[in-house]
Amino acid sequence: MSKTTTFLNELIRSIFSISFNLFKLMIPIIIVVKIIEELGGIKYIAMGLEPLMQLVGLPASMGLVWATTMLTGIYGGMIIFINISSSMMDQESLTVAQVTVLGSMMLIAHALPIELRIIQKAGVRVLYVFLLRVLGALFLGFILHQFYSIGDFLNHTNQAIWNPVFNTDDSVMAWVLNQLKTFSQVFVIIAILMTFLKLFKVSGIENLIASALQPILRLIGLSKSTTSITIIGVLLGIIYGGGLLINEAKSGKVNKKEIFGSLTLLALLHSVIEDTILIMLMGAHISGALFFRMFFALIITSVIIRLIKTMSEASLERILVYPDK
Repeated sequence: MSKTTTFLNELIRSIFSISFNLFKLMIPIIIVVKIIEELGGIKYIAMGLEPLMQLVGLPASMGLVWATTMLTGIYGGMIIFINISSSMMDQESLTVAQVTVLGSMMLIAHALPIELRIIQKAGVRVLYVFLLRVLGALFLGFILHQFYSIGDFLNHTNQAIWNPVFNTDDSVMAWVLNQLKTFSQVFVIIAILMTFLKLFKVSGIENLIASALQPILRLIGLSKSTTSITIIGVLLGIIYGGGLLINEAKSGKVNKKEIFGSLTLLALLHSVIEDTILIMLMGAHISGALFFRMFFALIITSVIIRLIKTMSEASLERILVYPDK
């Protein structure tokens, strides 16, 4: 068997293995979330978030936007945001600062049912990541609110750059077709990612990228063994980076503290290309949507990694990661 044939066989196996593991996690969660949505459960979650909105300088109605985002994802939150914003035209409009605060919270805590399950499968405890993302989002939102308020920054009326026309067909068939479209897109992206990763590995480019980014990763406490996967997650999202980390965790090539550190960063900072653009289209400013968020994620990750390095393996497994089966 030629090297090319071996390369292609390994690549195809990796693509289908990662895709299968992800879809196996995503499908039941998507169905459950859809049921909750149809039963009106999101509205009840939003009611509980209303008092928290005051802490970050947002009107109570924005609790519904964040609740929808946490359950369904950024696109779902954008739909609610656009609908609410249009109904607020005759009332007090949101400022750019407020939209930036909301957007930063949406960027950290979104699509939790799916993304928490992926992180859990990679070996990190769900409760830890849930608290990290929700409390982290609130903390960043509070910091940004205080910063913009004290400096009177971005205090002008928000103007969304893009008012998308979403599919208004809410039938079950339309929803199923939309999910199939999403799955096909995920599969294509995984195939492209795995192809590039394999090529990077055999060509030596992976080592060059790792060496270039190693000083930054070392500064916050991440190891070289998770560099390429962490980069994928930061750029493209937890679904892709987390899927690769599941494989690494199963292979045993990377120890638990390294996987934990990588997933801690990804919990706070991921999909910086697509998601950041989406939030900025709502009118959010890049200062909070990207720069503050990156700095916040790096600082928090650095502190947490340094803390867990002082923990024993037994303590780590008892509190933060799942023990080996």
